[in-house]
Amino acid sequence: MLDNLKKYKVVLASNSPRRKELLSGLGIDYVIKTLPDIDESYPEHLSEEEIPAHIAVNKANAYKDIMADDELLITADTIVWKDGEVLGKPEDREDAMQMLRKLSGKKHLVITGVCLATTKWQKHFTATTEVTFAVLSDDEIAYYVDHYKPMDKAGAYGVQEWIGYVGVESIIGSFYNVMGLPIQRLYGELRALD
Repeated sequence: MLDNLKKYKVVLASNSPRRKELLSGLGIDYVIKTLPDIDESYPEHLSEEEIPAHIAVNKANAYKDIMADDELLITADTIVWKDGEVLGKPEDREDAMQMLRKLSGKKHLVITGVCLATTKWQKHFTATTEVTFAVLSDDEIAYYVDHYKPMDKAGAYGVQEWIGYVGVESIIGSFYNVMGLPIQRLYGELRALD
């Protein structure tokens, strides 16, 4: 599948183990390239869907000067959006606990922006998933924060971990988007490339 990608050297610009796992699931050959300290800021006026798209495009632009002509770069950024606020990666244990308290018993959106780029063109899209959490006790939240790895995840949780098993009541949209990469949508976008 995806024979149209044979003319490209596919590059995933991400350190995320979840994005690596999901892209590997498509059965395509790719390499990882990462740059340190890419600016992930965004203008205040952006809507919730514009924020991760803006950051994904910024990430792609950071690679522009070092890309080879045959490379196809994939960048992505995921945010958790709750009540008009971006819940990014937590700064510390207490921040992670606070984020999970905000999500407990409520709905939130997980939005991923993805950018596909070569030296000649760039294309981006977003995917949005609605997640509803059950009410979580402080003991459950503390158990998750202390036994798993919420610090590298938007919203301080990984849906594929313990908290997803016990806390997620429903998902409307792509489960894999909540993991960090809307892989079915990405597959369709890759398949459509010339």
